[in-house]
Amino acid sequence: MQRAYNTSDAGPVTEMTIVNTFTKLIFGDECYTARELSIIGAFRSVDANVLRDSQQEMGEYLRNLGVREMIQLVSRVRQQLQEGIEIQTSQREQLTPAAGLSGPGQHRGTH
Repeated sequence: MQRAYNTSDAGPVTEMTIVNTFTKLIFGDECYTARELSIIGAFRSVDANVLRDSQQEMGEYLRNLGVREMIQLVSRVRQQLQEGIEIQTSQREQLTPAAGLSGPGQHRGTH
């Protein structure tokens, strides 16, 4: 099974982590970790129906989903989180100084 990693918390963002966050939304929890907030953000980005909803409204929306819809949503949220990590990793690699540069302001090449 492929896992998405969230840089704000250690460990994988699994389907169960997403389901647990959705459960907190359904039951109206008001306290979320940074990881859970990133899951909620990914939820907003993959489902336009909740883009501007409050967390309470998001919970009501989730409560009304069928099992198949919920499974598909969890999969889309997980994919969104994975893509976000891949983009961050790619950007970080682009910002890493290239081999042969010894410090800021120094450039490779011929003069």
